Amino acid sequence: MSDDPNSTAQGSAPADARPRRTGLRRLLPTWRMVLGGVLLVLLLGTGTMVTGYLLVDIPDEPNKAAAAQSNVYLYSDGSVIAKDGEVNRENVTLGQIPKTVQHAVLAAEDRDFYTKPAVDPKAMARAAWNMLRGEGKQSGSTITQQYVKNYYLTQDRTMTRKAKEFFIAIKLDREVSKDDILVGYLNTSYYGRNAYGIQAAAQAYYGKNSDDLTTEEGAYLAALVNSPSAFDVSAVPENRGKAVARWNYVLDGMVKEGWLPAGERAGMKFPEPKEASAPTGHSGQRGYLVKAVKDHIVRNDILDEERLRTGGYRITTTIDRKRQQAFVKSVEEQLLSKVDDSREVDKYVRAGGTSIDPETGEVVAMYGGLDYVKQFVNNATRRDYQAASTFKPFVYAAAMENGSSTRGGQRIGPYTTYDGTSRRPVVGRDGQQTSWAPQNEGNVSYGPISVTEGMDKSVNSVFAQMGVDVGPEKVKETIIKLGIPADTPELAEAQASVSLGTATPSTLDVAHAYTSLANHGEERPYTLVSKIARGGEEIQLPERETTRAISRAAADSTTAVLRSVVDNGSGVNAKAAGRPAAGKTGTAEGNTAAWFAGYTPDLVTVVAVMGQDSQTGEQKSLHGALGEPRISGGGYPARIWAQYTGAALAGKPYKDFDLEAENVQPPPQETPEAPQEPDDEPETPEDEEEQDENADGGADDGGDEKGNADGGQDQNTPGTGQPGTGEGDDQPGTPGGTPGGSPGTDPGTGDGGAETPEAPAGTGPGDSFFAPFRPTG
Repeated sequence: MSDDPNSTAQGSAPADARPRRTGLRRLLPTWRMVLGGVLLVLLLGTGTMVTGYLLVDIPDEPNKAAAAQSNVYLYSDGSVIAKDGEVNRENVTLGQIPKTVQHAVLAAEDRDFYTKPAVDPKAMARAAWNMLRGEGKQSGSTITQQYVKNYYLTQDRTMTRKAKEFFIAIKLDREVSKDDILVGYLNTSYYGRNAYGIQAAAQAYYGKNSDDLTTEEGAYLAALVNSPSAFDVSAVPENRGKAVARWNYVLDGMVKEGWLPAGERAGMKFPEPKEASAPTGHSGQRGYLVKAVKDHIVRNDILDEERLRTGGYRITTTIDRKRQQAFVKSVEEQLLSKVDDSREVDKYVRAGGTSIDPETGEVVAMYGGLDYVKQFVNNATRRDYQAASTFKPFVYAAAMENGSSTRGGQRIGPYTTYDGTSRRPVVGRDGQQTSWAPQNEGNVSYGPISVTEGMDKSVNSVFAQMGVDVGPEKVKETIIKLGIPADTPELAEAQASVSLGTATPSTLDVAHAYTSLANHGEERPYTLVSKIARGGEEIQLPERETTRAISRAAADSTTAVLRSVVDNGSGVNAKAAGRPAAGKTGTAEGNTAAWFAGYTPDLVTVVAVMGQDSQTGEQKSLHGALGEPRISGGGYPARIWAQYTGAALAGKPYKDFDLEAENVQPPPQETPEAPQEPDDEPETPEDEEEQDENADGGADDGGDEKGNADGGQDQNTPGTGQPGTGEGDDQPGTPGGTPGGSPGTDPGTGDGGAETPEAPAGTGPGDSFFAPFRPTG
């Protein structure tokens, strides 16, 4: 033992020694390390802020170069479609902008503008977090920051630009009054319709100066700043609901901030803007193509709307110049040349269409309307007309994909027999008859009829019941997988009625879905752009991955049935293309639109003829147009399709369908030489009376088939004859139809666009399942 009194026993530790950290605690930082790290981060952050503030100056001049450039849009061969980018702006003072309009913009974009600093780090962090979570583009910028970006900087989405925006905004807020910043923001913001600044917007939307704007009008212009292209209710009528919701948000914000009395707010009505006009350089089809390409670029996040507006881009589209010209020529020769100005209804005739190369997914041609300068809305991309019977193939594809069976247990296929009796109640999933009993075209009853023949004649009853047998959710799932957007108007709300085409997709949407059928069930996103460049920079385009939407057997089986529509049924006029073709006709409620959606192995094209009042925008019936009793999909749309397809494929090798499907051959049948398509809607009262006189198997009108008044018993076996169809305009030369169906077959009636009463509530099982079907024409 040591003699030193301060020594400790051998092996013992000093009394004040800390125990050593062992185990996982050794890996954890001490509180001193944490505190030191926090102080270091704060020190570095403060240093960065101070350095940035000192180094970044407010530019002496605004960024005028970007605004002065134009975008150039090119055909696929490099020839010019059109240019845009000329700036329409007229600066005004704050005194020329009503106080209520100023408050509307603040309510929409930055309600704390006058009381808070120029930057809001909390909002910026929240916006960045939301973007990381995949919630889309988030601003997080105050009005001061937005003004700095618009006036001094570019629209490039880079960290450098964002950092400059941050520091310039702080400095500007110290050196310039809030009023000056606000008027600068109002004069530089983009409102759509090529209008920069509140004065240009007031003229573009309401034909007045900014100082004459009402509170309601100012609130709408304020709503536009968030998304100018999407919220223009004239150019994009299908987004009206979203635009009005944003308008309401602005007004409610004004009430909340005390800028607008609640009583005055309660009486306000949405201020309808005037019809949009287009630059004369965008006349004819050019403006439609440019608008469609712009929307495609923004919607697919290739460039945002702000960057695209800065100009300087050369955009090579997928539009084939020769095919585009062929499309226009086909519409003019097959449709517009038949318009007679002496007929009032002919003034409502419009057309739209889209053509896609199924091998590449490229949109090669598009017909948007009469003239972009005269009619701003693109008929090829609008989503407000029912697709009607063009959806029936999706029902059949869903049945094949899911191995669905009828109520009687028969596997659904081309030979499956359904009851084609008009107005027979559809049987619900619980096995009970429902109150939903929509009628066939002309209220004609077909009795037992095969699925193939039902598709040929567009018999609505077959597909109303088939849709329920498959299940509406499965039908909708197939529709979306094939390429119809999930947000298509009226699609999500539809239940059983989805089978009858009550949704309102665009011709572009339908062409995309039919492209998936042509590609044997493989879906690939379409594109309108092949290259975008500015200066030496080439913008990266998104990858377009191919996915399996439905099996090849299901897709090819659907194609086989649709080939029969062209060879034997309502689409026979499409045979004039001189190519193997598959397709489907369709007519919307009230005859407001008629469709033909068809494809060859190497080209998919959808054509729609529409009725619209150019003055009011109201959809109009085409009854009596072009001197015809009604316009059907198998008439003008199919003839346009045939002429265009023949011209577009001229000189190309003849190519037949390569199908791998079970039971692809439809049963043999006799058909009239050139039947017209059932237009899927009831006759006028006079026409119905005429048909009722022949509905019980009356006199033969020259057809070779026998009308069976006893319910069509001779037609239980596919291929043994066709049911009579009465004296309806859609099946000339055939005798009277059957008044009833065999009681042992699957009941089902359909509409496919017929004006059918909505199922009343509280009338039996499954009311909520069927009630969503309602006339919209």
